[in-house]
Amino acid sequence: MTPDQVRSLTEWLTRQAGARSVVVGNVRRLSGGAISVNLAIDLMIEGGDVAGPCAAVLRSGSPSGVSASLDKVREAAVLKAAFDAGVMAPEPLFVEATGNVLGAPFYLMRRATGLAAGHRLVKAPTVPALAYELGRQLGRLHAIRPGAPGLDFLPMPTNSIVDECLNAYRDWLGDVAGKDPVLAYALRWLDRRRPAMGDLVLSHRDYRTGNYMVDDGRLTAIIDWEFAGWSDAMEDIGWFCAACWRFGQRAREAGGIGNRADFYAGYEQASGRSIDHTAVGWWEVMAHLRWAAIAVQQAMRHVSGAEPSLELALTGRMVTEISYDMLQQIDRMEGGA
Repeated sequence: MTPDQVRSLTEWLTRQAGARSVVVGNVRRLSGGAISVNLAIDLMIEGGDVAGPCAAVLRSGSPSGVSASLDKVREAAVLKAAFDAGVMAPEPLFVEATGNVLGAPFYLMRRATGLAAGHRLVKAPTVPALAYELGRQLGRLHAIRPGAPGLDFLPMPTNSIVDECLNAYRDWLGDVAGKDPVLAYALRWLDRRRPAMGDLVLSHRDYRTGNYMVDDGRLTAIIDWEFAGWSDAMEDIGWFCAACWRFGQRAREAGGIGNRADFYAGYEQASGRSIDHTAVGWWEVMAHLRWAAIAVQQAMRHVSGAEPSLELALTGRMVTEISYDMLQQIDRMEGGA
């Protein structure tokens, strides 16, 4: 952040906070976040509603993005809805919608403590209480239903959720969908084996290890809400449990950090909704297809020259591994070993 940007942010925050003065310090970029730019900022606010020291994160969009992601103004509104519903989400503080302050819209939220890196979290010993709490927080989120205040901008499905997903992922994959035999097969399998649809709820749609924070074995925050939208309640559960998000810990079927039983128990306790095991298994296949489609999109951001990045280029190379996991899950669903 340039000195001029710091000055502009300070003036804007002073007005937004109704403060006598604001000091912006120790600005540094946080690791991770392929879709968003995250800056840690230490604030000292004198006067107003948020007076005192405030450890914050400023989130803005990346130079290029993924078509399904929310803009930062809408993302902040989803975050507020989740926070107000009692979900362990960071508290949203201020939203800048015009882009006049820093050159692009952004929002600030309180900074949670702990670690989010999935490849490190899965190396810790299994903590049943963590899997249970993650299920419980997801159950709280899924209590938010269409018609909830402040979320009118989220599009309602015009077809079934399955049709919406399959059509979207075909579009994301583009020509790859017809040229890759595994992805083409998965699209047909998902269409033929579609489950009965469950409740339509506010879904995180990227609820996985790597998108929550843990401090000393305790959950501190659910983060990265840019894909949120209305969906089948079982989609988030399938995404969390999919093999592609276990970071090598295949035996720990709940996000690589615990077992399904604890995760499911927390979810059912908070939501009052029973897990549909067959539907979850189907959504795990869909999770792999979706992740493959996202990987293709990420690679195209690099290949097109819009955002040259080794990380984005390497993500595109993951499609083969994702496809293998997807075939393994289909085999399990069909009664294989």
